[in-house]
Amino acid sequence: MPQKQGIQLNKYTPDYVVFDLETTGISRTFDEVVEISAVKLRSAQVLYLFITLVNPGRHIPAGASQVNGITEQMVADCPLFSQVLQEFLNFIEGLTLVGHNIASFDMKFIWRDAEKYYGELVPNDYVDTLKVARRHLSELPRHRLVDLAEYYGISPEGAHRALNDCRMNQQVYERMKAWNERELLTRLHAGDAAARQ
Repeated sequence: MPQKQGIQLNKYTPDYVVFDLETTGISRTFDEVVEISAVKLRSAQVLYLFITLVNPGRHIPAGASQVNGITEQMVADCPLFSQVLQEFLNFIEGLTLVGHNIASFDMKFIWRDAEKYYGELVPNDYVDTLKVARRHLSELPRHRLVDLAEYYGISPEGAHRALNDCRMNQQVYERMKAWNERELLTRLHAGDAAARQ
């Protein structure tokens, strides 16, 4: 069992898994996962996809279905999250996780259910593109994933289905490389200036 939970990072890494959950609602106490998708990349190149609907074992509210298009009929014969999550944890082993608003949403479901089903912590570090966007694109009035996609000229088609959000988020995250490189250069220049004093 991992001894520590992963931490939030504020830097670009070329080897990562971008993932997204769809759920029955926004409560990390009462709601359950109905879809999980992930894209594994090494050196920013797509290697594998992980996609599955999940039977939440409970009613899916109409409001949730209106957002993500997932109905109870669609998930009736799908596996439970207790079965799916172990496959996902194997899929992400050793890699940084990337997602939009994952610090306050998606990671909470993953942490909760890994502990509930397996008594495990999830050691993967993670990058929340919402936090990074708020820091580097403060001039934007909103920082939803579709807002960032629009800003970068990325198609938001199919938003609120997990795999489509992953693909959109991956393209947004790749733009972070420029932010990260600028920050590193700024620190290097600051260090050089300090050394000359």
